[in-house]
Amino acid sequence: MLLRASGEHKGEDYGFGGILGTGGDNMGPSGVDDAEALIDFAEAFFEGGGRLAEARARLVTGLGAQAAIEAAGVVAIFNAVVRIADATGIPLEDYKADLSVGIRAELGIDQFPSAKPT
Repeated sequence: MLLRASGEHKGEDYGFGGILGTGGDNMGPSGVDDAEALIDFAEAFFEGGGRLAEARARLVTGLGAQAAIEAAGVVAIFNAVVRIADATGIPLEDYKADLSVGIRAELGIDQFPSAKPT
């Protein structure tokens, strides 16, 4: 939601289909520098195993060490915040649900198990 608002503010158009890493060429460009490497890094983080080191190296090569550090921080905090919210049952606020209807539908987020009410 913040990326969409940021893009509107800057007059930039981001292709959100690439967020899930399943869009391929039919989703169009994301508008984010080296998005493929960023998505690969995030997916490798959540999968665990040996692919993370390779994905991290690709980020450093493509975007630089500082960008790789920042990407790692974003992945880590997102992981923590989402897990805390899911574990405690914190619901999405009504105004955020209303504002995010379109992007949730576009990305299929409402189909995730954690999106279903308990």
